[in-house]
Amino acid sequence: MAYKKRSNSSTAQRQLRHKRRRNSGTAERPRLTVFFSNKHVFAQVIDDLKGATLCACGTLSKDLKELAQGKAQSEAAAIVGKAIGERAKAAGVEKVYFDRSGYKYGKRLKALADAARKSGLDF
Repeated sequence: MAYKKRSNSSTAQRQLRHKRRRNSGTAERPRLTVFFSNKHVFAQVIDDLKGATLCACGTLSKDLKELAQGKAQSEAAAIVGKAIGERAKAAGVEKVYFDRSGYKYGKRLKALADAARKSGLDF
């Protein structure tokens, strides 16, 4: 009897679904999620119950594009972390769940998280 082997991508998607079920964003405590491409860094604060993005920024944002241009990835991540913290505070968000989107807590992610914490977010 032959059986079908699960691919790594389906296993990763299943694990992500389980994590998202546990740590979904609410109005009191939305979810801060990050995305890293090869060149850019993006972060957004999401209320999963409403299905709405409360605030977002990235290295392609108009006000951050010049600041992050020519910087190392970890420095650009710190700039985005500081900006997302300030924008979340302006939107009335104090506490968030930190969703690292499956990325290892390494150099870039740590820089973004530390900068967001310094700018006033609690997670």
